[in-house]
Amino acid sequence: MMSGAEAGQGVFRRRVFYIPGYDPFHPRRYRELYRKEGTEQAAITGYDLTLTPKQAGGPYGWHAHMQVGGQAAAADIEVLVWSDLVKTSMNAGIAGTYLQLVRTAWAYIGSGALFRLMRLRKGPMIAALYPIFFLLGQLALAVGIGWGVGAVVAWYSHWMAGVAAAGACIWLILHAFRRYDNKVFAYYLMHDYAYSAQVGGANPAALERRMEDFRTRIAAALTQDFDEVLVVGHSSGAHLGVSILSDMIRAGLPAGHPPLAFLSLGQVVPMVSFLPKAGRLRADLHDLAGRDEVTWVDVTAPGDGCAFALCDPVAVTGVAPANKRWPLVISAAFTQTLSPARWKALRWKFFRLHFQYLCAFDRPGDYDYFQITAGPQTLAARYAGRKPSASRIETPLSGYRSMTP
Repeated sequence: MMSGAEAGQGVFRRRVFYIPGYDPFHPRRYRELYRKEGTEQAAITGYDLTLTPKQAGGPYGWHAHMQVGGQAAAADIEVLVWSDLVKTSMNAGIAGTYLQLVRTAWAYIGSGALFRLMRLRKGPMIAALYPIFFLLGQLALAVGIGWGVGAVVAWYSHWMAGVAAAGACIWLILHAFRRYDNKVFAYYLMHDYAYSAQVGGANPAALERRMEDFRTRIAAALTQDFDEVLVVGHSSGAHLGVSILSDMIRAGLPAGHPPLAFLSLGQVVPMVSFLPKAGRLRADLHDLAGRDEVTWVDVTAPGDGCAFALCDPVAVTGVAPANKRWPLVISAAFTQTLSPARWKALRWKFFRLHFQYLCAFDRPGDYDYFQITAGPQTLAARYAGRKPSASRIETPLSGYRSMTP
């Protein structure tokens, strides 16, 4: 049902909770990205968008005000921060990272998940294999050079001196690679996949505690006078959103609560839900897919090589309920919503494309991140009657269907 604000009676008020993916950076980067890209999208589309300091409390966020089509809307946007957990998980060091490599490779290969995931989309699997081969290549190069240096030193000195020289050379080369990883992201990606696989698909205890904090904040918003409470989960944040919202709904939502909506962007849910101990996530996918209390729209794009584009995360995991309603799977269609010049400039910038959902489109379709998060229309109303993408993938491929946490 359309709210009074949607019908043009007053300012539409929205509370937005943004759940980042596996990102070690300060949340201010999302405010700056929103400001920069929102300004560009407003100029392209022809609406007015302004940002001011956050008004609804909370640790970090901003306030957005939009005027579009003669209607006004205001949104308080909060970043649900777990970057500190990410930073802690990335402190493994060089030796620890190579140990993670072995454990993560075994988690996916030994369980058979890797081979099933490869049948969905090649892009994210290439992204998953990239850090493994890149780190192994770095190690092979370091060992090769170190062996050569050690052999020369041993020839002119003593074999023990050669061993020491080889070890020092290997150490220096590996540290040099690690220092400049911000150019190639091999360590970063390895830590990302290792974080999801460390407990075989179950959430680490520290993450579960943080998710409980997130649930408390979102639930509090549902007791307030908003026209919509919107949860946005990007990348790994999408599967966190699934579990958070499932827990909230099972616990019972407050009477007369505002419309609740969930927008998942660039999701990588199968990377977790296909693992043997992801029973909690599979149960949450099953439950959320059939609920009336939420509107769930899943947006991906085949041009995003880091996401499982157009893969229905519930269906491909094999846990779709008989009364399945969600998610509505649609495409951001980068090749159509970006101009040929911009698509050419971004085509091979894989990490940048993975964040395109949060950015401006110079030929936007019905997906506009800024109107969804700050505009005068609920997610349900915006996509009412919208058919899912005809090219979506729904084939159940996970080898693990247990929904016992």
